[in-house]
Amino acid sequence: MGEIRRRARFVVVPVLGSLLIGYFGYHALTGERSLITLWLVKQRLAESRFTFAQVSAERVRLQNRVDLMSSDHIDPDMLDERVRWTLDYVAPGELVIFRDRGE
Repeated sequence: MGEIRRRARFVVVPVLGSLLIGYFGYHALTGERSLITLWLVKQRLAESRFTFAQVSAERVRLQNRVDLMSSDHIDPDMLDERVRWTLDYVAPGELVIFRDRGE
């Protein structure tokens, strides 16, 4: 019996240490604040930054168009374009080229 206790002491400590390391290792990889969660958050952040850049570019483009049609300075080409677009007006002899609205 004494022999079993003495040998168990040499076995129990490494087993408990391994279990403890396994427990913390598991939660370091799959927990609420784990490495995998950190990776997913960084990926979502990169996607959000990309979307933000696209939306910002679109906003700048639209702001430029609005600035061209401001009341203190109206760009004649922009005014002509908007009038023709709104009224579906085409002068005789003009060629109309249809494009996608995204352009």
